This record gives sequence, C-alpha cells and structure tokens, in this order.
Amino acid sequence: MRFFKTSKYYSLNKPTYVNLRWIFYIGQIIAILTVQFFLKFKFNYIDCVLLVFFGVLTNLYLKFKIKENQLNNSVSTAYLFFDIVQLGFLIYLTGGITNPFIVLIIIPSVLSAQYLNLWTSITLTILTIIILFITSFFYYELPHPEIIHFHVPNFYLYSIPIAILIGLVFLVYFSFQFGKESRIRKEAYDKMQEIMSKENELLSLGGQAAAAAHSLGTPLSTILLTAKELKKEFGQNIKFKNDLDLLISQSNRCSEILKKLSLNPIIEDEFLDVEVTFINYINEIVRSYQKISEKIFIINSEQFKNQVKSHKSLEIVYGLRNFIGNANKFSNEKVKIFLKSNKKETEIIIQDDGPGFPKDLIDKHKLGEPYIRSMDDLHISKYGLGLGTFIGKTLLEKNFAEITFKNLEKSSGAEVKIKWINKDLNKI
Repeated sequence: MRFFKTSKYYSLNKPTYVNLRWIFYIGQIIAILTVQFFLKFKFNYIDCVLLVFFGVLTNLYLKFKIKENQLNNSVSTAYLFFDIVQLGFLIYLTGGITNPFIVLIIIPSVLSAQYLNLWTSITLTILTIIILFITSFFYYELPHPEIIHFHVPNFYLYSIPIAILIGLVFLVYFSFQFGKESRIRKEAYDKMQEIMSKENELLSLGGQAAAAAHSLGTPLSTILLTAKELKKEFGQNIKFKNDLDLLISQSNRCSEILKKLSLNPIIEDEFLDVEVTFINYINEIVRSYQKISEKIFIINSEQFKNQVKSHKSLEIVYGLRNFIGNANKFSNEKVKIFLKSNKKETEIIIQDDGPGFPKDLIDKHKLGEPYIRSMDDLHISKYGLGLGTFIGKTLLEKNFAEITFKNLEKSSGAEVKIKWINKDLNKI
C-alpha cells in the first residue's frame, strides 16, 4: 500500500481563506463609505462599490458552490489572481501609489508563497509588480478636501513603490522558504507513517502466521499420515492413485509453507501493494461490518462497467470505512451502496434509511468541518463532533475525490456521493 504524499499537495484551507476575504471586503466597503459620506470627499465611489460587490459575489460562490475543504493549487491561484486585480483597480480609482492602503496588495503573493507552488508565487508576484508600476504613473487623484491639494516631490512618490517592491520580494522569498521547509518535514512524517504502518501490518501478519503455523502443524501431519496410509492400501487402484498423490503433494507443500512462516514470519505478501478496484474496497469493508452489525448491506454494481484499478490506499480504505460506518450507525435496517463508472468518472453512492443529516448542519454547508455540533435534540446522542466525517472527507479529497452530502427526498435517510475522475485514479 502507498500513502498519498500530502507534503507535495499545494492547497489553501477554504474556510480560513473565505473568512480572510470577508475581512478584506468589509474593510474596503467601510473605507469607501467613510470617505464618501463621513469625510465627504469626492471620488468615483460607485465604481469602487461595484468592484467590492463583485468580489463579494466571488466569495459567496467560493463558500457555497466549491465543496472541497482544501482548495487545490489551480483554484487558489485563480482567486488570488482576482484579489490582486480587484485591489489594483480600487487603488487606481483612489489615488494610485499615493493611497496608503497600497501596501495591502502584497498579501495574496505572500499567501501563495507559503501554501502554493513556485510558479504560482512567481506569477502572482510579477502581477503585483506590474500593478505597482501602473499605479505609480496612472491613477485618479487621492480623495481629499477641495481646498487642499495633496502634492509630494516625485522622488518621494516613486520611493513608495520601490519600498513596497523590496518588502514584497523579501516576504515572498521567506514565506516560500518556510513553506518549503514545512513541506519537507511533512514529507518525512509521511514516510515515517508509511514505514510504521507497513511494519505494523507485517508484524501483525507475522504473528498471526506463526500462530497459524503452530496450530495447523498437528492436524496437517495427521492428514499427511492418513493419506500415506491410504496410498499403501489403495495405491494400486488407478481410480484413487492420482487423487492420493495429489493430496500428499499438496500436504507436503502446506508443510513447507508453514515451516517458512514459523522460521521467518515477516515475509513479503503481494497483497500489500496490489492494484484493486473499488468493488474490492467495498466488499472488504462491508464484510467486516457484516460480522458485527445486524443491518442489511446491499451492494449494487450493475452500472460499474469501467473498473479502473489503482494502488491499494490505506487513506481510501479509512475514508470509505468512515462513511460506511456512519451509514451503519444511523440506518434503521438497510445500507445501500451503489457503484457506477464510465469512461470518464467513477462514483460510489452510500445511502441509509436513518434520520438523515442534521438540517441545521447541511443547510449551512458545515458537513465535513471538524468540531461541529448539531442542535437536533432527537438524535443528538448519536451525533459526535464531526471528526469522523471530516477525516473521511479530507482523506478522500487528498486522493482526488469530490464529496457531496444530501438528504434523500423520497425517503428518509442520508446520501454521500464520492466521485473520481478516472484519470486521477492512476495517480493514487
């Protein structure tokens, strides 16, 4: 089995980034309205408000339409690019380089250097420098009282973008270095976790194998002895001779295998790095629950036509187990699992006939976040803090899955849909 290299996964945490953008836009609108209605300075405030409004729309889309808790590098780059351009236009309309808020334009580039890849950081830094250059020469006047005109010497005016540029390069460089060091430490942790996991599995397998070899030794010897006695008595009979020879040879083979396990229980087993399809995952997990649960598990794979294989992943096993375990926990009688695939996509749909997801959490799109508490008094004893759902969602999203939650309309119960693009499964 192989762990997904989380240390090489560049992303932004969506809830944190969304909240940061809310602060960003609230600050902008307060500044615009204060200058227009409190200080009563004249400027193009309607255009500025429209820019902020457009930014708010993008944040609403990010919060409610993009389901991933971790924004991948491409999505993060697009939003940070927009943030720089949006602020650049605001600065252009309100004094350009003379606007004291010009320093805020470096924030997206510094953020990208910490969490995103090198090319994203370079692209956003170049964009920031271009906007600094443009707003140094082209801009509307800084809002001011009509009786006072704000003038400073050119050498002072042009020193502002130079100072900001130096600060930008300095902060981006060190943010990138700190982010790189953090990812290196994370990669070392991932490798350690992978080694420990394999070691634990092998040790566990070895202990079981040694116990099996010890327990099976006596009955296998009895079988072999009986087969030899039967051969002595019926060995001349053509009808039984081949069967007895086969029985003796296979018994001897079993003895050799058990001897190897006894002498060296920690041996390689090909199942540790085997390629599997999702039907293998589901069958393995469902079998484990059927031993401890009285619920009925129904697996429907009629539409599972294109069975893409990938390396067996502990993260996928654990993620799927969390959601199937939740369905088993909340269902009344049945858990249904549908597997669907075509040339482009693969889906796993997990449904139960329980009370469904808490309305106060699913309506606010909070499912998948950690440390959340439902106000549903009827089923509150079953609901935890959302850590299981958070861990399952995060592990599967790290392995390129897209997770959606909903309550069934025609009957009570919850549905979890897990979808992969087939080409992404080859990366696991």
